[in-house]
Amino acid sequence: MKYADIQNLSDAKFKRLTGVPHPIFKQMVAILEKTMPTFGRPPKLSRADQLLLTLMYWREYRTQFHIGQAYGISESAVCRTIQQVENTLVESGQFTLPGKKKLQASDTLIEVVIVDATEQPIERPKKNKRGTLVARESAIRKKRRSSST
Repeated sequence: MKYADIQNLSDAKFKRLTGVPHPIFKQMVAILEKTMPTFGRPPKLSRADQLLLTLMYWREYRTQFHIGQAYGISESAVCRTIQQVENTLVESGQFTLPGKKKLQASDTLIEVVIVDATEQPIERPKKNKRGTLVARESAIRKKRRSSST
């Protein structure tokens, strides 16, 4: 799926598909176009398609092989693209998640329950052939004696 195919979707459908609103997507594309290198061989995908590929990877968590087949590029190209887009967006400083401490309020009361689920060995009599055979033979002998008398 290319960006040209979905750019005319409504904002609600676009966010549902990619995970980000359309204005933020455009802001991300502007950062990618401004900061990603343009030297060397031109990429097969546009910056918008590279960002869409990365967002689809994050959103659907499909394998890079499947994403590569959908976009017509190799698995290694998908991996490189995702890493470049992630690094560029993080280095821009505009798209970061708050730290773990910020997500959890300090006045939250945490209750911890500890359950001891260690295994304990059970003492059972040892099984051996000798003990079971002797019991069987003695039982047979007693049975023969009682039946003959």
